[in-house]
Amino acid sequence: MINITLPDGTVLKREAGVTGYEIAESISPALARSVVSCGVNGETVELNRPINEDAEFVLYKFEDEQGKHTFWHTSAHLLAEALQELYPGIQFGFGPAIENGFYYDVLLPDGKQIGESDFPAIEEKMKELAAKKEPVVRQEVSKADALKLFGAAGQTFKCEHIDQDLEDGTITTYTQGNFTDLCRGPHLVNTGDIKVAKVTGVAGCFWRGDATRESMQRLYGISFPKKKMLDDYLLMLEEAKKRDHRKIGKEMELFMFSERVGKGLPIWLPKGTDLRLRLQEMLRKIQKQYGYQEVITPNIGGKNLYQTSGHWDHYGKDSFQPIQTPEEGEEYLLKPMNCPHHCEIFANRPRSYKELPFRCAEFGTVYRYEMSGELHGLTRVRCFTQDDAHIFCRPDQVKREFINVIDIIQRVFATFEFSEENVEVQISLRDPKDKKKYIGSDEDWASAEQAIVDACAEKGMKARKEVGEAAFYGPKLDFMVKDAIGRRWQLGTIQVDYQLPQRFQLEYTGEDNQKHRPVMIHRAPFGSMERFVAVLIEHTAGHFPLWLTPDQVAVLPISDKFVDYAKQVQDILGQADVRTVLDDRAEKIGRKIRDNEMKHIPYLLIVGEKEAAEGTVSVRRQGQGDQGSMKIEDFAKKINEEVRSMTEKY
Repeated sequence: MINITLPDGTVLKREAGVTGYEIAESISPALARSVVSCGVNGETVELNRPINEDAEFVLYKFEDEQGKHTFWHTSAHLLAEALQELYPGIQFGFGPAIENGFYYDVLLPDGKQIGESDFPAIEEKMKELAAKKEPVVRQEVSKADALKLFGAAGQTFKCEHIDQDLEDGTITTYTQGNFTDLCRGPHLVNTGDIKVAKVTGVAGCFWRGDATRESMQRLYGISFPKKKMLDDYLLMLEEAKKRDHRKIGKEMELFMFSERVGKGLPIWLPKGTDLRLRLQEMLRKIQKQYGYQEVITPNIGGKNLYQTSGHWDHYGKDSFQPIQTPEEGEEYLLKPMNCPHHCEIFANRPRSYKELPFRCAEFGTVYRYEMSGELHGLTRVRCFTQDDAHIFCRPDQVKREFINVIDIIQRVFATFEFSEENVEVQISLRDPKDKKKYIGSDEDWASAEQAIVDACAEKGMKARKEVGEAAFYGPKLDFMVKDAIGRRWQLGTIQVDYQLPQRFQLEYTGEDNQKHRPVMIHRAPFGSMERFVAVLIEHTAGHFPLWLTPDQVAVLPISDKFVDYAKQVQDILGQADVRTVLDDRAEKIGRKIRDNEMKHIPYLLIVGEKEAAEGTVSVRRQGQGDQGSMKIEDFAKKINEEVRSMTEKY
């Protein structure tokens, strides 16, 4: 007999070999019909996988992240199975589940290409295959057998993957119908749960993301257990198009991109710069209350700096190529992260325990190489600014400092009305089965992971654990935010790091007059200014809080006769620190109102003969219509009071 421990602490006695489905059915037949996979000691597995030892056990429905991953992983295989039938001789690359659906990289024979006109036939074939309720069968195979199997099928990309990346004892295949794929799983028990699937797009890609290798096509898709879920998803996509930060950012003149400047390199226009600086000033005000000191570090660093930190070994392929200095024989990199520079600041002079915690913050611009096909507006760029900070502290200070950072992040989220129910917290842990990906001792990792768990417990935060999602140098706490239409974005992050202080030989003199190693905490409440602004645009549909929006007021004269009065209004409001623009175009007032509402300006002031004679303005509020007439000075007080009530919150 083995012990199966449920999330609520209940322990079930079961015979070894019991499956997740059998456990679910013993709890409730209705529950068994609604689950798609299960968690066994932190690993997500199929419902028909035998459990042969004591286990922490959890069931996942489609609504759970792990359930969606299982569902969409199987759907990627279903897509490949359909393509195999429709396009004999097709070559398959990789086909994972992603945050919203799945994709598969493929290469058709004879230079053929899949276009949008082919999507309906692919979807119909997927529906036909799913209806057969084909069992998804897992099998462990040797490397030799895997090479033989995929070699016989003519799958050259799969064979290369097996030969270069996989070892005996680690290879599993999954078969459904006539389709077999290399895969670690997990999967659905059969394809019958996939009631509806849609191919959502196609894009170009390269094998292994290498531009020197074969050019392939990446087919994107999504699937659901109910048709209504697909209908709701498609409605959400339509709403997302209206909220697209690239569209709204252009309308509001916040940022731009230039092919001459380079792909993935955003240029902040005056209004966007104004917005961004206000965000930075907000965080500066909060950080000051927690004892942070601001620093500035160079945009490049010696290659040796990143070799010392370990970033070169782990992220070198994501960096831009080194800058050579032939005369000096040196190599430099565009800065891909700020932490090594901050380690050097700490090491600049001897430190005492009395100085700790030492907290340094920087709005530091960093550079990462992204394939052009992966770039997307401000959310995926090659140049971005992190609201970065690093705390160097004693081991006994880690939990308190970690909790203080949680407080900062919660204050930031509350300011922008990301309510607690819309914030998911994830503890990202090391994968104990693949320690080669990480640096540091088991003892240090255990201490770092426990510090995060304890901090979350003290704050009363419900945080789920994700094995394998830690940074290479330490575990982290990630904050995922749901926006106004339900999409998840990773924003804030906090990381505990015992490794960089060791690699940089950082020390402080303790109360015992001996040398000690500090612990390092990495944190970024926004994550990056670019990504946060993109999320904020789409969350608010461009209707920013009044204190943040670049243009708070637009003055609209009814005709040319009242432009001089409109300028007086603009001047008076400007002197009262109200950000005001004047629309003095020779257009009808209805057109001016529509155009300025499209720019998401919160207040529109209409001025004509009556207003000029009485020293008033006719007020319109975005989304609320006519608000009546007011004296100019009274309106300025109203705006400033509204802003003050908002900014007092942070």
